[in-house]
Amino acid sequence: MSKQTILITGCSDGGIGSALAIVFQKRGFQVFASARDPTKMSTLKDLPNITLLTLDVVKSADIKDAVDTISEKTNGTLDYLISNAGRNHFMPILDEDLDTVRNLFEINFFAPISLAQAFAPLLIKAKGMAVFIASTAGYLNIPYMGTYSASKRGMEVVADTLRLELAPFGVDVLEVVTGGVKSRGQTYFGDFKLPENSLYKKIESTIANRAQGGDGMPRVDTEEYATAVSDAILKRTTGRFWCGQHADQVRMGTTAVEVPQAAMDAGAVIGTGLEELP
Repeated sequence: MSKQTILITGCSDGGIGSALAIVFQKRGFQVFASARDPTKMSTLKDLPNITLLTLDVVKSADIKDAVDTISEKTNGTLDYLISNAGRNHFMPILDEDLDTVRNLFEINFFAPISLAQAFAPLLIKAKGMAVFIASTAGYLNIPYMGTYSASKRGMEVVADTLRLELAPFGVDVLEVVTGGVKSRGQTYFGDFKLPENSLYKKIESTIANRAQGGDGMPRVDTEEYATAVSDAILKRTTGRFWCGQHADQVRMGTTAVEVPQAAMDAGAVIGTGLEELP
């Protein structure tokens, strides 16, 4: 396979993953687009150079099947992996069902680690790049989004650590800190309901409205976002790339005193032995 290859998770219609798949397909890539339910990738199904995969990112068997399928088609290499699949979540912390929270972390936190572990040999062979779709919510203590924010921020910290650990093997890592985007993931949360004994029952309609994208926040088009992200990826940008509505404002507001990334990296790797690899 002579085309550069890319796997994107979470490519259901109307989302960021689908928009990224279309942008990379137009740029001549062989795209492996995945979702839990392939019938929800109707936008992509008839496009050339796009292979649809069934991939539930919390199922190890699905991940193994994806590795085997891609390895067979690419001679065991993968140029780019974009971990985009995730779940939005709204609920006051006192009302959280902890099993629901654990499932949220399975999808948003543990699944990207599982994917990185599974596809690392392919990425290393290709001297490729792992990309993680993070969120500005991870930098903000937004009411009713505490556990979601924690899951995304935790994933971003792991990804940025992985950037240092994979550097000796020629693999780049990028975290895309995503602001407001007109995607289904940001503007649809299904039916929202608080427990009957919730302290916040009085404002349930307000919370439900925010959960379904009614917060009045401006958002950029998914195509504009996907194009900017693809540009950053193809430039082999590493570290954090802030993209989406208000992303730069959040960056400036939460990192007012910004230490250069190179200085942070130099301090972080002291005594770790990474300089001796591979």
